[in-house]
Amino acid sequence: MIHLQTQRLIIRDHKTSDLESHHKLMSDDKIMYHIQDIQTNSIEESEKNLQDAINEIENPNRTMYFLRIESKQGEHIGEIGYTVTDFTPMGKLVHLGYFIYPQYWGKGYVTEALKELMEFAFMNNNVFRITTGCFKENIGSEKVMIKCGMVKEGEYKKIQWHDGEMKDRVSYRILLEEWIEFNNIY
Repeated sequence: MIHLQTQRLIIRDHKTSDLESHHKLMSDDKIMYHIQDIQTNSIEESEKNLQDAINEIENPNRTMYFLRIESKQGEHIGEIGYTVTDFTPMGKLVHLGYFIYPQYWGKGYVTEALKELMEFAFMNNNVFRITTGCFKENIGSEKVMIKCGMVKEGEYKKIQWHDGEMKDRVSYRILLEEWIEFNNIY
């Protein structure tokens, strides 16, 4: 079971009792605007999404690390996690994502959670390379990537259909050695 803590947050594996708040988050149009492909449309879809995350917890070949972000007072703030895309002799290659309730936007919660998740990934889960990305218009998300030491790898013009138009995307990465250097770990 993953249970990480920061100054303000608990980042943990899911439990079945999370269903109500999980559905509220996953089905919200504003929260899921930039990631409509994973938005749920019913309690049943949210329950399946949650159960898939729970089923991975004990999987010896776990590839999905989808975690709940809570305040230390127990308020559901959002989600963060990654999927292992490949296993290499150098370590795991993963792709991550995050999303939180609007009332927590711009307050440093995602940056705090992502820094903690990166430390777990690199120090405890044999991760070698982390990638992520967002629509170019999602400036807040891109700022999080930069604050966490990620390196811009690409900007793609009109690459994805979204909300009635073709939109630009940016992609970022951080390697284990870049994370070590960024955090002055020697």
